[in-house]
Amino acid sequence: MSTHQGISALVCFLSVCIGIHAAVDFINNYTPVSHYRNDIEMQALLKKLARDYPSLAKVYDIGTSLEGRKLTVIQISDNVKQREIGKPRFKYVANMHGNEAVGRELLLNLAQYLLENYGKDARVTSLVNRTDIHLLPSMNPDGFEAAPEGQCDGYTGRGNRNNRDLNRNFPDQFWPTNAPQKETKAVMDWITKARPNFVLSANLHGGALVVNYPYDDHKFKDISNGLYSACPDDDVFKSLSKVYSYAHLTMHRGHNCDGESYFADGITNGAEWYTVSGRTQLYTR
Repeated sequence: MSTHQGISALVCFLSVCIGIHAAVDFINNYTPVSHYRNDIEMQALLKKLARDYPSLAKVYDIGTSLEGRKLTVIQISDNVKQREIGKPRFKYVANMHGNEAVGRELLLNLAQYLLENYGKDARVTSLVNRTDIHLLPSMNPDGFEAAPEGQCDGYTGRGNRNNRDLNRNFPDQFWPTNAPQKETKAVMDWITKARPNFVLSANLHGGALVVNYPYDDHKFKDISNGLYSACPDDDVFKSLSKVYSYAHLTMHRGHNCDGESYFADGITNGAEWYTVSGRTQLYTR
């Protein structure tokens, strides 16, 4: 993915969380790193943030990858060491496909932005005070390490060490999937054991400029491409998706990065786009 696309995605993500003006201000004052940070650099940054902001951030591991790399989450909230009843918990996951690395950097920079601007920016302060934010920058660190930097196409590093696509590996409501990989099982346990439960989640991918909302599967799997598959909370997901896309500078216009695909309002029902079983957003508990 190009730098331009990455910056656009960052504006989109931050705009939903903290408002478009703050997001643009962040971009204008952001000095990007010269490369995607590897596992050692990522771990060092997360630990430094927790050390520098002990009342607002802490890191914890939900498991390890097949090659033994930690699946590390940074939690951000005021009074982060205490569990507050009634405070909604959100989680954001990136780098599920190891060669889709932009989201990984976005979450690292989002963590920095929230912590560095707490107490300085009213919107950031309110967000951190009122929500319990959990960021998993890399679900597939092994795939990331295997992916060649700068390669915008191809599949090297997309899957995990076993070359399994982790976004086709979760239990599905209609169709059988392969046994969960180690990384998938770690995320499943994270979701099911979270108390209180996460109330909303998002995962970041590369390759398309669109918000994809549930369902991605359908009972008519083999013939359902282009067939809408509504979940019980369809109206809520559509509304949230439009908030996201219209906060973005260009996503809401509906034109995908390839210059060919078009998504009205910059959003799409997963199955109406293309049918996939075993995606993470179908697994809730």
